Amino acid sequence: MKKLIHQIRDLIQSARRAVVHSVDLIQVLTNFEIGRSIVEHEQGGEERAEYGKGLLKELSAALKAEFGRGFSRANLQNMRKFYLTYVDRLPEKCQMPSGIFTLPQKSQTPSGESASQEFPQLWQKGSTKVNLPFNLSWSQYVFLISIDNPEERSFYEIEAAQGGWTLPELKRQFNSGLYERLALSRDKEGVKKLAAEGQLVARPEDLLKEPYILEFLGLDEKAKYSESDLESAIIDKLEHFLLELGKGFLFEARQKRFTFDEEHFFVDLVFFNRLLRCYVLIDLKIGKLGHGDLGQIQMYVNYFDRFVKLDEESPTVGIVLCKKKHDALVEITLPKDANIHAQEYQLYLPDKELLRRKLAEWGEDLGEL
Repeated sequence: MKKLIHQIRDLIQSARRAVVHSVDLIQVLTNFEIGRSIVEHEQGGEERAEYGKGLLKELSAALKAEFGRGFSRANLQNMRKFYLTYVDRLPEKCQMPSGIFTLPQKSQTPSGESASQEFPQLWQKGSTKVNLPFNLSWSQYVFLISIDNPEERSFYEIEAAQGGWTLPELKRQFNSGLYERLALSRDKEGVKKLAAEGQLVARPEDLLKEPYILEFLGLDEKAKYSESDLESAIIDKLEHFLLELGKGFLFEARQKRFTFDEEHFFVDLVFFNRLLRCYVLIDLKIGKLGHGDLGQIQMYVNYFDRFVKLDEESPTVGIVLCKKKHDALVEITLPKDANIHAQEYQLYLPDKELLRRKLAEWGEDLGEL
């Protein structure tokens, strides 16, 4: 009976998600076509700005009178801008049949139990089924079209779709300068891949950000707090912290104890990254970073590599999350091939313009991006 209940629950939840997504998709496609109609009408008639303003005002009044809210001049302007921004996404008129989604198929899990899959996301153009052209909600696209940099906009669209971000999560990642923070830690080709493919995690360095933004912890930048306070705040806001860490992280333990030579040691936070298939150990420091801190995390990493990780797993990664790091100290203390990283954190949202200037200066040093 429990197995039957589980299967039916999965089916109902999958169907509900499919319905919500189909409604979002139809709204996005409809607004895209409204934007197309407005632009084509403008191109077929007068193109003066005054004419465009009058057209949207008159069109808004007519649509609101018949269909109610949702067709203000500002919304129509967004639809027009949405079409112009993504005009290459759907070069031909799109058709929106009622049967966008098909029934889920059952698959066999490694244990032999059947499990229902998500409803396939298919969009029908004529009689040919292709991948959906849009994967986010209309409100998310309204936010995305406000981003002028097309590479940055593409990055956030990919990450929001892959990560299942809500609109508040999308705005938070944008305001925290996620694109700039990831780009600053990559080479020129890596920045191009961010725009085309989102954040790819293929090596330990791909996990890193500079700095990590922990404003969601609610710790006052000027107040005194201990490493224990910082750790407790992270555990209380673990879901937010996992989002800031990035893709593939699973939380395993807090203050993980291990004993070596009859002495107890404690790792502040232990995670496992399923994409890299490795442990990630995080040590928290609020004071000045010293060579002893680096030696300590190196010892933690060595212990996990020798006594905890499985043979088929990748080498352990160690991260010292500190208020202020010293690059020269890190470079002279750690061997070049060490899987240890010292990364800064801050308790407030960064200045995006400052991050953009840094990225521009970095780009000039490496040549045009």
